[in-house]
Amino acid sequence: MIRQTIPGVWQPGDDPGGRHFITLSGDRGRGFELESGGSLPEVTVAYETWGGLDRDRSNGVLVLHALTGDSHAAGPAGPGHPTAGWWDGLIGSGAAIDTDQFFVVCPNVLGGCQGTTGPASLAPDGSPYGSRFPVLTIRDQVAIEAALADRLGIERWAGAVGGSTGAMRVLEWCVGYPERVSRAVVLSVGLAATADQIALCSLQVRAIRSDTAFAGGDYYGTGTRPVDGLGIARGIGQVSYRTGLEFQRRFGRGGQGSEDPLKGGQFAIESYLEHHGDKLARRFDPNSYIVLSEAMNHHDIGRGRGSPTQALAGVRAAVTVAGVDSDRLYPFELQEALARLLPGRRPVTIIESASGHDGFLLEVDQVGDVIADGLAGSETSG
Repeated sequence: MIRQTIPGVWQPGDDPGGRHFITLSGDRGRGFELESGGSLPEVTVAYETWGGLDRDRSNGVLVLHALTGDSHAAGPAGPGHPTAGWWDGLIGSGAAIDTDQFFVVCPNVLGGCQGTTGPASLAPDGSPYGSRFPVLTIRDQVAIEAALADRLGIERWAGAVGGSTGAMRVLEWCVGYPERVSRAVVLSVGLAATADQIALCSLQVRAIRSDTAFAGGDYYGTGTRPVDGLGIARGIGQVSYRTGLEFQRRFGRGGQGSEDPLKGGQFAIESYLEHHGDKLARRFDPNSYIVLSEAMNHHDIGRGRGSPTQALAGVRAAVTVAGVDSDRLYPFELQEALARLLPGRRPVTIIESASGHDGFLLEVDQVGDVIADGLAGSETSG
């Protein structure tokens, strides 16, 4: 079989760009059973590390990325990494996540396309999973991260940090593995996916699936990819990640450059959304976008645990919650509802930004202060 070279998808033989890779086979080599009833016989995890692990392996900090992020949380763009680290400046010597003190681990999420097993990965029959890739949940993804921690010999994280989808996984760590997290920082997240969030994700998924190149999810090897659908999906997402006020200030009703929208030209805001869609299509697999978006839709910290209150009652970590004041995708009241149910009921930290949900990535100084304070806080028992 000749395998198609897939833009944005790490494949065996590629320059790993500083990543490490571990292949996990589950308990006693039995694979991994998933919440949906599906399974994976084995999982390869790509991850990056910064700093050094203490002799007693007690200084590990787990950093978890959002939807289209990957293991490259810090460092420049280069071979294997089309973009600079998504939290570059927050991880390093003397930074908020101080590598003089902590051993930082950032894995690419299960279902992704930058080295960890996902839809573009080869199934046991030697062909890409494609449409056969199973439905994932946030809990499935965290189970793989826990297996990675086991292989690294890290029994308990000194801290776990993430925003948006990454924060969903941090919460699941705190609830599902309470004895394994000392401190946690969660930004821009809620107790469960809301109807509004599910609606926006479902529209993005439909945009990709409606692309004629989607081929039912089995476009690998066809010589084409559903990049138009992915571009539209990203545009929908980008609108929800930012704010109307920011768009009005930056673009207003202006045309793109010298173009006149009345004469067939683009509005500047249209060009902006198209640019972000094209940029993502060059580095990300559409099937991964679907799988990860649907995992976000399944986020519900109380599912099968009685209620969110009961689920969070057993959390042992000292959890810091923060939200962006202008976030219209994960409004600040969602973080307040979460904080009210956590042991200790700590107040939510407000991140001031005109950039909406993306403020957890863009407001580096404020986010750095939140993370530094959260990691320096007192541990809870456990």
